[in-house]
Amino acid sequence: MSLGSVPAVSSNDQPVQILADDASQSKGDRARMNNIQAATMIASIVRSSLGPHGMDKLLVSYEGVITITNDGATMLKEMQIQHPAAKILIELSKATDTTVGDGTTSAVVLAGALLEGADELLRKGVHPVVIVSGFSKAAKKAAEVMEEASFPVPSRGREALVRVARTSMQTKVVANASDVLAGIVADAVLHVATERDGSYLVDMKSIKVEKKVGGAITDTKFIRGVTLDQRLVHPNMPRRVEKAKIAMINAPFTIEATTFNTMITIRDASKLAKFIDEETRMFREMVEKVRATGANVVICQKEMDEIAKTMLERAGIAAVQKAYEYEMPRTAKAVGARIVDSIDDLRAEDLGYADVVEEKTLDNDRLLFFEGCRDPKAVTILIRGGSKRVIEEAERSVHDALMVAKDVLQEPALVAGGGAAEAEAAYQVQKWSEGLSGRDQLAAEKFAEALEALPVALAENAGMDRINAAAELRARHAAGGKWFGISSDGKVKDMRKEDVVEPLSVKRQVVLAATEAASMIIRVDNIVIRKPTDFHPKKGMDRTDEMNAPPPV
Repeated sequence: MSLGSVPAVSSNDQPVQILADDASQSKGDRARMNNIQAATMIASIVRSSLGPHGMDKLLVSYEGVITITNDGATMLKEMQIQHPAAKILIELSKATDTTVGDGTTSAVVLAGALLEGADELLRKGVHPVVIVSGFSKAAKKAAEVMEEASFPVPSRGREALVRVARTSMQTKVVANASDVLAGIVADAVLHVATERDGSYLVDMKSIKVEKKVGGAITDTKFIRGVTLDQRLVHPNMPRRVEKAKIAMINAPFTIEATTFNTMITIRDASKLAKFIDEETRMFREMVEKVRATGANVVICQKEMDEIAKTMLERAGIAAVQKAYEYEMPRTAKAVGARIVDSIDDLRAEDLGYADVVEEKTLDNDRLLFFEGCRDPKAVTILIRGGSKRVIEEAERSVHDALMVAKDVLQEPALVAGGGAAEAEAAYQVQKWSEGLSGRDQLAAEKFAEALEALPVALAENAGMDRINAAAELRARHAAGGKWFGISSDGKVKDMRKEDVVEPLSVKRQVVLAATEAASMIIRVDNIVIRKPTDFHPKKGMDRTDEMNAPPPV
């Protein structure tokens, strides 16, 4: 496939066209500077959103959908950025969000600061390979410093998870409700965590986050069980069942059809009555098999016949049909049931349990709540809020908090927040760089300056003078105050004493991922961009492909 148009000359000075005519190309320093400029512009956009005093961004899509957020990954995703180098930072934020869940804005800001430092070195004639090598060595040193400055979690209990979840949410729109939400997040993670050989595994898919408009953020509720977006199949079924015994069936509650087409002709009214009676008897047997197990709630993944619905209602059994396939395993994990593929296979030991199963109406929608499960391995967080936009941002905040709680459970090590870890790493890397020789030292010094950009951004967003804040931070860390950072009241304080802590794994991921992204951009010295193909809106192919396509069979 051709990539663009690049004129070339052969050994006998004959012009040779290597690529097509519909391309533009940028080479050497011009290409590199263009990429760096685009990436640093992206970093400057999200920089003002960093920290507890960060500003929100209002984003409007092509369809007019409005998003208000200060979450780095969400901002970059919604911006629809086209520049190829800037897209590398978007991939950086996505990878950070997927891996550790938090620190997406920090990663982009750090990558931008690294590129600004690289730009200065490039203008002084330092080779890109030297810069990348120096950055790589400095990143490893910074990760080591952060590990040395970390402190262990005494026990992987609820208190430690609450602390990191609260810190994560202090920078979000839900900051005022962070105490309530942090406890909910900790409970959710602990319920779905399993221990194996001294290490913990956390299945995040077992935590369902449900959003319903109404009330305030502080009305958000932790449910030791699940909710189903389903209605009971009969209006007279009990809306509340206590001490519920739950049968989960992956089979239709209908009479099985034959595998071939049939037609039954009935000419005698008495025979029609017998036919209906036989059909009713078969449904009665099915319902009786369910009732005999002791079940008083039925979750059916398939469809239910109207006769079966009526009989279940008369038996005092609450039932739902057409439960979503992806909800069935999570519900089974919550209530402790076994999903059976046939009603004939259902046994009393297959039933799940919940203290209460109740149908409730929230935000004009009916939800079925399964609460008070004995040992739920799947749980639900029901987020409430005054408007749709508030609960959407709250959901993003809860997601980040869940991820950092999981990170601490899997790697029980914390560092001081408020930019303290980055300030300590900047100070130590600066000292370490003095022992280097050649141009590696220049790259390491720029790396230290880039690390310092994070606490300085926190200070600026809190209304502090950036020069004074940077000077005080350096002085504190030079005096051995490795946990000093920028507090929420705009002062330089010991952040461990302020109980502002973050997972070591998040900080390490931010440093290493940002370094890799910046290095990738620095190493690019040629950009070839081709115009979009002539796309056929109906068949989904360009016209050349259409002409060369084989005839229809």
